[in-house]
Amino acid sequence: MFKLPSARKKKRATAQLNLVPILDANFILIFFLLMSSNFIKIMEIASDIPIISSKTPPPQEKEVPLALTIKILSDGFAIYTGIPSVLQTKIPNYDLESLHNYLVLLKQKHPQEKMAILEPEMDFPYEKIVEIMDTVRTLRNTDESIYAKNDKGVDSKVTELFAQVVFGNIFGG
Repeated sequence: MFKLPSARKKKRATAQLNLVPILDANFILIFFLLMSSNFIKIMEIASDIPIISSKTPPPQEKEVPLALTIKILSDGFAIYTGIPSVLQTKIPNYDLESLHNYLVLLKQKHPQEKMAILEPEMDFPYEKIVEIMDTVRTLRNTDESIYAKNDKGVDSKVTELFAQVVFGNIFGG
């Protein structure tokens, strides 16, 4: 009679995967990802977005707003005020010092005004936009003091030029 070899009779045991090293590596990676997330600093520059609505009319204001608009052109800045906008001055060569000095003069005439509209009319480097925003917002210690009435009607020193910077043409030229 014919006999099968003994090796064929034995059932082979199914090999089981050892998942412990893979799980250990995953937990170590998760730990390092969580620890490194504390070292990443995300900076935010606050800027309001203009509200566009066709349903409700804008509230009627007692005073005529300054409506300060700073257009960033290919050759410098153009400063407009009023509704409708009227060109007040042009500042060539992106001279931030001249822009700051002109904005201080405007703030002296309109101490209650807090908003400025930036309208870049071309692609402009991010760092330069930040510098322009800082120039528009910051009132230096060396500038002449400006006083405005607060909510209680008391004169208080103004510490910022135009703190609310809004981008006017966020959808492109």
